[in-house]
Amino acid sequence: MKSQNILKSLILGVALLLATGAFAETNKGSMQLSNAVTVAGKQLPAGDYSVKWEGTGSNVQVSFLQGKKVVATAPARLIDLSQKPDNDSAVVKGDARELSEIHFGGKKYALAIGSDSGDAAGSSK
Repeated sequence: MKSQNILKSLILGVALLLATGAFAETNKGSMQLSNAVTVAGKQLPAGDYSVKWEGTGSNVQVSFLQGKKVVATAPARLIDLSQKPDNDSAVVKGDARELSEIHFGGKKYALAIGSDSGDAAGSSK
């Protein structure tokens, strides 16, 4: 009887660990920039970046990484998209080439970047 309880606890623990790992997986993506952009006042040169975000609800803090090095951080807002884009893409606005949104291929959500990200979220739906 004890071995059955231990086995059940072990299975439950493994399931919880896998579920936690799957949830953490949704909090990252990638982005390729063909031109330099500005994020939170910092210029990011053209290149490949990993994007990771943390937070609860729709308001998050996003980090931009090259390799394992964080090169910029910014507030962001998760927004729902009406359709899943086919590819990852970066939306840039203005002459300053400020990054305003990141869309992830195959996902029905995007990140609106910056403190005014609430305005961008409203225009994306």
